[in-house]
Amino acid sequence: MRRVEKPWGHEEIWAETPDYLGKVLVILAGRRLSLQHHEKKEETIRVTQGEMLLDLEDDAGALVAHHLRPGDVRHIPPRRRHRMTGITDCEVYEVSTAHPDDVVRHSDDYGRVPG
Repeated sequence: MRRVEKPWGHEEIWAETPDYLGKVLVILAGRRLSLQHHEKKEETIRVTQGEMLLDLEDDAGALVAHHLRPGDVRHIPPRRRHRMTGITDCEVYEVSTAHPDDVVRHSDDYGRVPG
């Protein structure tokens, strides 16, 4: 397992193949990931501990807030803006297609470059 430190917590990559990627995101309370989308990457997330807010773009282009708790699952299609925020410290399993560098940032609390 490979651990990657992030300004919002960390991620643990537990599976990496040419076809898919599996990781655990540990998001600290009050911290959030970039508002982002992926051109190709498709992901499904499942909250296993804690609570989080998922802002996910709907079909009309509006961001809709989803309060997720342990056991909740959401699918994030390509080209949909989204952002995860820790309400409490939380753990989120993510399984996605293998496009780890496919991130287009729209805004970021930590000064990482958009695009």
